[in-house]
Amino acid sequence: MSSELASNIVSENLTISGLAGRYAMALFDLGKETKSLDKVAKDMATLAALLQESADLRSLTLNPIFSSVEKARALGAVIAAAKIDKLVANFVGVVANNGRLAHLENIISEFNRILRHHNGEVSASVTTAHKLTKTQLDALKAKLKSMVGSDVTVETDVEEGLLGGMIVKIGSCMIDSSLTTKLTNLEESMKEVG
Repeated sequence: MSSELASNIVSENLTISGLAGRYAMALFDLGKETKSLDKVAKDMATLAALLQESADLRSLTLNPIFSSVEKARALGAVIAAAKIDKLVANFVGVVANNGRLAHLENIISEFNRILRHHNGEVSASVTTAHKLTKTQLDALKAKLKSMVGSDVTVETDVEEGLLGGMIVKIGSCMIDSSLTTKLTNLEESMKEVG
């Protein structure tokens, strides 16, 4: 990867789209405006952990049987017990009152993406045929860091159909070294010969 391409990846503009992106950007802007971005990020991480740990809480946010008011009241109690700051508590209340709690996990994910971009972090999506070991993941992070010139947060996914190799997406750049793609390319080149 050329240094110019790496530079472009690091400086790419952040694209915000969709409902979750708009809500996340609004919270990010509020956090910046009130100079409490670190506290907001910590509270959002706490909220994400609560949703991850409790299937009942996650189900509550997604279940259409409960009204927005009931969801807001229940989630408000959980937030108060978790000692989440007023800014994030009020934000979640607005999300609940607008009937958008089903999007809460996506909003948290988008908020984290915006925060990483703000902090100059680069994120990569890596798809492999098999789960990477810690050693392999550390080596991949080190290689990506040397290519891009800054720390890279790596999200991994497993797709057994790749057979082997990996697909790496960083910003708008994609590096496909999967065995499936290599076999497809070989098949195409053999068709041209024969």
